[in-house]
Amino acid sequence: MAIEGYDVAQICLNGHVVTASYNSYPQHRSPHCDQCGAGTITVCPKCSTAIRGYYRVPGVVGFHDFHAPAYCSQCGAPYPWTEARLNAARELVRELDRLDPNEKGILNRSLDDLVRDTPNTAVSALRFKQLVAKAGPFAMEGLKTILYDVLAEGAKRLIWPK
Repeated sequence: MAIEGYDVAQICLNGHVVTASYNSYPQHRSPHCDQCGAGTITVCPKCSTAIRGYYRVPGVVGFHDFHAPAYCSQCGAPYPWTEARLNAARELVRELDRLDPNEKGILNRSLDDLVRDTPNTAVSALRFKQLVAKAGPFAMEGLKTILYDVLAEGAKRLIWPK
């Protein structure tokens, strides 16, 4: 008999979802990612809480996309893929020669508010958009490629409206 609640997700260290139904479908488990070869985890490295997967309701069939969460729902720590993407974005910002050191600092400080839905997300999205536009199209595409999967939904809509 199925129980209502979250299944466990298995996600590689780079943020690729291996399965959002680790317990329900053990045949989908894998020690390594088939997209990048990185190892996989099912628990938060900081607090060992299981990573939330699909929410199961007995008798209800749901079809929806599952995206790797950016932060642990128990301790609030960023998952390894969130930290890795933020570090890569910061490294790219250091390489932007069209921005002065002060602008690079402002852009780097805004990144944390872009991956969390906070009262400062809109302000940080505006700063991000202005500074990255000044840095050029390569900067915008590079940062989008790095950050898009971990950005807060509000930040995505403000920076890249559809």
